[in-house]
Amino acid sequence: MIMNKSLEGKVALLTGAVRRSGRDTAIKLAADGAKIVLNCKNSKDLADGVAAEINEKGGTAMVHLADITDEVQVDRMFAAIVNAYGGLDILVNNAANRGHNKIVDMPFAEWKEITSIILDGGFLCTRAAVKLMTPKKWGRVIFLGGIGPHLGYKERCHVSAGKMGSVGMMHCLATELAADGITVNVVAPGRIGGKRAPSAGEPTGIVPPVGFVGEPKDVGRTIQFLCQPEAEFITGQTIHINGGGFLT
Repeated sequence: MIMNKSLEGKVALLTGAVRRSGRDTAIKLAADGAKIVLNCKNSKDLADGVAAEINEKGGTAMVHLADITDEVQVDRMFAAIVNAYGGLDILVNNAANRGHNKIVDMPFAEWKEITSIILDGGFLCTRAAVKLMTPKKWGRVIFLGGIGPHLGYKERCHVSAGKMGSVGMMHCLATELAADGITVNVVAPGRIGGKRAPSAGEPTGIVPPVGFVGEPKDVGRTIQFLCQPEAEFITGQTIHINGGGFLT
């Protein structure tokens, strides 16, 4: 599996990385030599499958179940990572629950659940990761955004609020952590084909100007590049991957 050693000796944690772009990213980082930690809350069978695929092809991967909105569980997860691999170098904040609901029908509990996974989970994991990255003067933190907040998809105000909150967090952390050799970016996919998680609902049906929808590998390749040592000058950015569906 290992095609080069650009990330040899690095350890990468990916939250919610059991399907689609998260899975593809994990496999690509493993192919570059990184040791992979796959986090999920409930989908153990899917996570075990991704880890098995990586391990069978000569990579190194482990699974850790944790609710990333729970501070105690996050602390335990990072302790387990340090115990297994000695530290952490790359964090991909991929976990999200992409619900659909009109604001007039949305219970406060639903709002809290969606935004907590994206924002609270992103904060707790990033805080713990940065503590391990700072002494090394090297690190990569990536948040998964999306096209929805920029186009104003209806019935997704909770998801969009969480995703745009991640953008604000990214901007602040990019400047805060720059002197420590830690880059922080957002990768914002547009419409990506493939089997979706049940919470994601049906795709919009909008085909971007390029005439086709993206694939998980398009997202994975972008994250893979941002994790490379050569990407040290890219920080504080939102990288859009949407085939022209949203222009900046």
